[in-house]
Amino acid sequence: MTTYVLVPGFWLGAWAWDGVAAELRAAGHEVRALTPLGVAERATTAEVSAADQVADVVATIRREAEPVVLVGHSGAGPVVVAAAEEAREQVAGLVLVDTGPMPEGVAHIDFHPPEMQTWIRERIAAHGGWYPMPTPEELRTSGASLDGLDTDTLETLVRRAAPEPAGVVLGPVRRGVNDPSLPKILVASSFPGQQVRELAAAGVPAFAQLADPEWDIRDLPTGHWPMLSEPHELAVVLADVAPGRPLSRLREAPGSGV
Repeated sequence: MTTYVLVPGFWLGAWAWDGVAAELRAAGHEVRALTPLGVAERATTAEVSAADQVADVVATIRREAEPVVLVGHSGAGPVVVAAAEEAREQVAGLVLVDTGPMPEGVAHIDFHPPEMQTWIRERIAAHGGWYPMPTPEELRTSGASLDGLDTDTLETLVRRAAPEPAGVVLGPVRRGVNDPSLPKILVASSFPGQQVRELAAAGVPAFAQLADPEWDIRDLPTGHWPMLSEPHELAVVLADVAPGRPLSRLREAPGSGV
């Protein structure tokens, strides 16, 4: 049995992991799905920073009796990378879902072109320091893939999305020391793994660390939210980080309820 700590990306609460969590629990694993500090039911102030979210994840995993598999999606990727480096003794595996490890001193907003950065800052200013989820049309325009989301799931995503505190969007995460002995997986869902490898080999900052030999890059072709569009397939990848019963057999198991 393995304990998974699942952290969603921008605008999402723990609910986004419900499908994945159900699959992992049916296979006998423990799951802690987190709503990031400063978001949804944990919203306090727009000044909550990425560093605050790192500290919150570190506190969560240190409450566990055994090391966990730590999983971060999209905007939570840099947070879980930094948390894994700070609390290495409590992390047995690290998984990034459609994201990458940002370099020291780089904020989320820095990876957008200048015109998009201006749009984000204006949107934050217009909403009192909060960054609400863009509309589906705006997401598509920005390059975020909605592939794999049926109409009902997309409507649920939009309805349940909560504003992100500006501190997380505009401020960098402080990195620690990378441990190459820690097993690491990148799940490439809205962009192909081969493209990731090429960007890593070229030294593109957001991808450069992925060229290190401990990274296992897995393709899961779908959109940017695979926990919603392909929960079973994503759970299968996560189960590969931990020993035990293969999750690919889960649907065949009697009484699994899935």
